[in-house]
Amino acid sequence: MGKYIAKRILWLIPVIVGVTFLIFTIMFFIPGDPVAIMLGSSATQAEIEQAREMLGLNGSYLHRFWNYASGVFLRFDLGTSFQYGTSVTADMLTRFPRTFTLAVASMLISICVGVPLGVIAATHQNTFSDRASMIIAMFGVSMPSFWLAILLVLLFSMKLGLLPSYGIGGLKFYILPAIANSFGGIAGFARQTRSSVLECIRADYVTTARAKGVSEKKVLMGHILPNSMIPIITYAGTQFSGLLGGAIVIENVFTIPGIGTYMVQAINYRDYGAVQGSVIFSAITFSVVMLIVDVIYAYVDPRIKAQYENKQRSTKNGKNKE
Repeated sequence: MGKYIAKRILWLIPVIVGVTFLIFTIMFFIPGDPVAIMLGSSATQAEIEQAREMLGLNGSYLHRFWNYASGVFLRFDLGTSFQYGTSVTADMLTRFPRTFTLAVASMLISICVGVPLGVIAATHQNTFSDRASMIIAMFGVSMPSFWLAILLVLLFSMKLGLLPSYGIGGLKFYILPAIANSFGGIAGFARQTRSSVLECIRADYVTTARAKGVSEKKVLMGHILPNSMIPIITYAGTQFSGLLGGAIVIENVFTIPGIGTYMVQAINYRDYGAVQGSVIFSAITFSVVMLIVDVIYAYVDPRIKAQYENKQRSTKNGKNKE
C-alpha cells in the first residue's frame, strides 16, 4: 500500500516540472512587452530597460528559466506580480481560502443533489422519475453558469433582498455563488451515477443477491452503490480540482477575490509573473487532489490493494527461495 502511494507521489514531480516548462515557454515567446504595458505609453526607453533589469527580464531564455524553476522548486517562490509588485505565492495563499470555501460548498451541493438523482434515475429506468432526473441533468449541463448567477442575483438580492450579491464576508456571501457554481456538477454527478449504477445493476453478483432473497434496499446499499463508486470518485476528484483552480466566471460575477479573479486580472494586464504563478499553483492543487483520489481508490477498490499485496508476497517468496 505504501509503495502504491509513493509511486503516485513520484508521478507528481514530472507533471509539475512539465507544467512549469510549458507555461514559462509560452509566456516567454508570447508577443508584447509586459514592462511597456505596465509603465504606459509615456515611459521612455531608458525607464523600460531599467524596469526590465529590475524584474529580471533581460536574461536569455535558459538563464531566466533556470532562475524561475529553481525558485519554484527550491523555495516555492512562484514569482512576482508585475502589476502589484507583490509575491505571487503570498497572493495565492491569501486568495486560496476563498476559492476553497466556494469549491467545497459547490461540491457538497453537487454531490448531495446529483448522486441521489442518478440513483433514482437508474433504479427507476425508463420511468417518469428517470426522465425527470435526466431533464434536470440536461438543464444543468445546458445552462450557462454566469446566466444562472445573474438570475439568482436579480431574484434573491435585488428583488427579495435576502442574500448579498457580491463581495466576501460570512457564509451567506457564498450561498448564491455556490448554487450557481454547482449546477454543472449536479448534472455531471447525476449522469455519471446513473451510468455506473445501471452497469452494476446488471452484474451477476446483484442477480445472485436478489435470488438469495436479500431485500432491495440491502442490495442497493451493500452491493450496487459500493461497486459503482469508482467512476463517481474519479469525476468528483476532477470536478473538485477544477473548482480549486478557480471558478473564473462565478468569482467575477460575484466579485469574490479568489484565484479565478486573480488570473483574469493578470491576463487582462499582461501580468506574466502572476499568470505563470497562478497556473503552476493550480497545477499543484490539481495534482494533490488527484493524488488523494488515487489513495481513496486504494481503500475503496480491493483489487488495487490485492494487486500490491500479491507483488509483495511474490517478492518475499522469491527472496526466501534464494
